[in-house]
Amino acid sequence: MWVLGLESSCDETAAAVVEDGRRVLSDVVASQVEVHAPYGGVVPELASRQHVVNVVPVLATALAQAEVTLDDIDGIAVTCGPGLVGALLVALQTAKAVAYARSIPLVGVNHLEGHLTAVYLEPEPHPPFPHLALLVSGGHSSIIRVDGFGQLQELGATRDDAAGEAFDKVAKMLGLGYPGGAAVDRLAKTGDPNAVALPRLMVKPETRYDFSFSGVKTAVLNHIRANGVPEGSALEDLCASFQATVVEVLVRKTRAAVAEFGLRNVQLAGGVAANSGLRAALRAAGEADGFGVFIPPPNRCTDNAAMIAAAGYHRLTRGERASIDLTATSSMPLRTEP
Repeated sequence: MWVLGLESSCDETAAAVVEDGRRVLSDVVASQVEVHAPYGGVVPELASRQHVVNVVPVLATALAQAEVTLDDIDGIAVTCGPGLVGALLVALQTAKAVAYARSIPLVGVNHLEGHLTAVYLEPEPHPPFPHLALLVSGGHSSIIRVDGFGQLQELGATRDDAAGEAFDKVAKMLGLGYPGGAAVDRLAKTGDPNAVALPRLMVKPETRYDFSFSGVKTAVLNHIRANGVPEGSALEDLCASFQATVVEVLVRKTRAAVAEFGLRNVQLAGGVAANSGLRAALRAAGEADGFGVFIPPPNRCTDNAAMIAAAGYHRLTRGERASIDLTATSSMPLRTEP
């Protein structure tokens, strides 16, 4: 089965063709970094307009690189949430138009489910079911039990700022530009992670798997107000301390969930899964505690349409079909299939 995937949930317009949910025939992403960089973050209206410009050329390029036409496509999968509604609607309306005009089966995909499927686009080994997933992105920080494709149970989630959002906001405070997560990661590699004491929150039993990073972001802001924007080694130290704090919370809660639920394998997913400090810390925790760790390469962690096509493949093969009334939503809970 050849599935065409379309994704426009935030600031990247993407299209891909994936065979049988595993083999990527094409994966095209049009970035909007230059559009949003002057503002230090994504401007929703600008993102939507740029998606309108990009979506047809990106779709055409994906088909050409895969050496297929729409006549060869067996199904279309499109992100329908969560995300910026105006942005989501561009790929969604495009997918609905193509599916309707060509009588191709259509399915809507939760963006987070796409991230959880990305690891299966890589060569084996793959995480066996059931396993635990730590999903960390700009809008979400979640611990999820994965019992199968589409069989998901969220154990904990973001209460306020997600990890990726905190990275970008701290980078903006420090004048590191947009997107800031990669800049913080780069500077943290040569800094002292113990130089600046920062708070670690959400430690009560009832919130043991939830995440809150607004406090550490505010602590960085207060440090800057008291000491000024650091430079040189002091900047490296602050980045290292901030990153170490976020990573420690993410990994500690993941280890606790592994122990409580007896799951011996963990996958790391989402845009922040590209962070070198988080990747190294989770692998070290796996070696120490005896659980397997599965992490896709960085290009599969960030938003792409191949993961949407892969997740859509499993929904299509189960017989799921979306109607022409399929719409976009800014918040979309993970669905658990029987």
